Amino acid sequence: MKATHFIFLVFFFLQQQPGRAASANLTAGTAKINITPLQPKYPVHDSLYARSLILEAGDRRIAFVSLDLGGYTNIPLSEQLKKQFKLTEIYFCPQHTHSSERAPQEWLEKQITAVVKKASESMFEARISGGHRYFPQLSFNRLILRDDGRARESWLGDDHYRAVNPERIPHGPVDPAVGVIRVEDMKGNPRVLIMNYACHPDVAWNNFEISGDYVGYAVKYTEEAFDRKVNCLFVQGGGGNQAPLFKDGGRKSPDDPRPSNYDLIDRMGKLLSIEAVKLAKELYPHPHDVADIRVKTDSLHFTGRYDKNLRYNVYFSVISINNRYVIATVPGEPFIKFQIDWKREIQPYAMPFFFGYTWNGGKWPVYLPDIRSAAYGGYGADNGPGLIEVGAGEQIMIKLLENYYRMNGVFR
Repeated sequence: MKATHFIFLVFFFLQQQPGRAASANLTAGTAKINITPLQPKYPVHDSLYARSLILEAGDRRIAFVSLDLGGYTNIPLSEQLKKQFKLTEIYFCPQHTHSSERAPQEWLEKQITAVVKKASESMFEARISGGHRYFPQLSFNRLILRDDGRARESWLGDDHYRAVNPERIPHGPVDPAVGVIRVEDMKGNPRVLIMNYACHPDVAWNNFEISGDYVGYAVKYTEEAFDRKVNCLFVQGGGGNQAPLFKDGGRKSPDDPRPSNYDLIDRMGKLLSIEAVKLAKELYPHPHDVADIRVKTDSLHFTGRYDKNLRYNVYFSVISINNRYVIATVPGEPFIKFQIDWKREIQPYAMPFFFGYTWNGGKWPVYLPDIRSAAYGGYGADNGPGLIEVGAGEQIMIKLLENYYRMNGVFR
C-alpha cells in the first residue's frame, strides 16, 4: 500500500469516528455569582454561590453550573440556556449542602442565566489537565453492617457503635481521593478548577443557618490559594452513602441555643482544599493534546422499587475531552461503588472523573444504590423517598461504559 493511500485511510477513519468534533482550539469561560436568598428564612452564616464553566472545541460547547444547593433540576431553563448560548449540553451540579436555602424561582433563574451569560462573554483560549490525589479519608460509609447481618444508618447506635460516629471510625467503602480538573490560559495561569469529591456536605446535620458547609469553605480556601484569580467549581461524586468524619450532631430546632460547630466545617474544608491545591499546582497539560470534546447523552427508564407506578426517565452522559479526560455524569445520589468502579474501568485508557448529583434532563432519581447496598439495607438503600428499582445504578453504569467505547470507535 502506498504511503499516500495509508494516510488517506487513516484520515478517513478518524473522520468517521462517532461524535468526533472537528479539531480546533479549546476555549473556556467562567463566572461566579451570589445566589443567597435576598430575604432568607434562616440567618446567613456564609453566602451561597453559582459558578459556571463553558468549554468549547469544534462544534461542541458544554457548560457546567455548580450550585450551593441541595438539588436542582429545571427543564425549561435548561432548554432556554442551551438555545440562548448555543450549548450542546448544560449540566446543573448542585453540591447538596444540607444548609442551603433556595431563593425564589424567578430570581434564581435570573442569577443562573447571568452566570452562564458572563461565562460566555469571557471566553479565552485554554488548555486543560486533570488528575487525582489520594490522602487520608475525610469521609466514611454511613451504612454500617451490624451484628444481625443488616446495615443501618450511622445516626443509629448499638452496643458496638456510637451514633453519629463520634470516634471517627473510617467505615468503608470510600474513595479517599480528590479529583481536580484544571483549566488554564495559554500563559499557564490557572483560571478554573473543578474539585470532584464524594461526601455529603452535612458536617452540620441540622444547622438552621445558611452555609455551604465544608464545600463552601473548601472552594473559598482554594480560590484564596490562587489569589482569587480562579473560580473553583465543586462537583459531588458518588456521595449517596458517604458522610463526613467531621460530624456535628446538629441542633434540635432554630431556637436551640447551641451553635453549629463551624470549627469542624472549617477544618474539613481546609483539609480538602489543601489536597486539591497541592494537586492543582502539580498538574500540567499534555503537550501533544489536540482540542476535542465529545459528548454522548443517553437515558434509561425505570420504575420504583416498591411503588411500580413511579416512573424514572434518567439522563446521563459520557464526556471526553482531548481524548484524555473522561467524565461520567449521573443525576441523583449515586453510591460510592459506582465512582470506584468507573475509575477502575477507565483508568488504564484515560483519566476518569465521576460527577454525581449532576443533571441535564429527565427525572431526578433520588438515591442510586448498588445492588449489594440495596440488599443489606439502610436509608437510601432499601428505605427512603421514591426508591428506584433494584439494579438501576448498575444498568446506568453498563450503558455509560458501552457509550464510552462506542464513542471512541472501539466496538467493531
